[in-house]
Amino acid sequence: MKLVYSGKTKDVYELDEERVLLRFKDDATGENGKFDPGANTVGLTIPGAGKAGLRLTTYFFNLLNQAGIATHFIASNIDLVTMTAKKATPFGKGLEVICRYKALGSFLRRYGKYIEPEAPLPAFVEITLKDDDRNDPPITEDALEILGILAKGEYLILKQLTQKISEIIRKDLLRKGLELYDIKLEFGRVGKDHQIVLIDEISGGNMRVFHNGHALEPLEIEKRLLN
Repeated sequence: MKLVYSGKTKDVYELDEERVLLRFKDDATGENGKFDPGANTVGLTIPGAGKAGLRLTTYFFNLLNQAGIATHFIASNIDLVTMTAKKATPFGKGLEVICRYKALGSFLRRYGKYIEPEAPLPAFVEITLKDDDRNDPPITEDALEILGILAKGEYLILKQLTQKISEIIRKDLLRKGLELYDIKLEFGRVGKDHQIVLIDEISGGNMRVFHNGHALEPLEIEKRLLN
């Protein structure tokens, strides 16, 4: 298989013109050995994190597909820690779309002068560029159009999809008494009609989840939700 992309938490291989294979790693984003889903560097290796991430990703993609949400997911092999997906074209060189229910992380670092830590947010959506050299800068709707990354009207589509997807995931976590603080999603275009779909993964490494005021590590999220 041809290696298309080697990322922080997984590698992507080309299977054919329409499909790719994602191989999940045990690496997690963070700094100084501490997990942080908003970090743009690998901060630690957690044995079993790749398999846990794939299990959670498979679970959530199936949940979303049942709800009529279009995704790139085709199938997964938990034992091989791989996922088969539709080949997708990213927006520009990659966007991350974050939905926030509580003020924490980079949001708090930027706006902490105006808001208290863990203050509630109304499913606030922000988009950042995938750009490690520039620390994944936030970008506005107008800038996305000016730079040709999104066409007019697509920002609203991404925002509405993000809020709908995040709410499904938030409610599902609540079943086990888990509270979603924020989640990072990615979207791309698939097929000849360039349909906008959810891509990448939906794992513990992409979200901040708390239980009784305690922040959960990625493996804890998977264990509490699926076991």
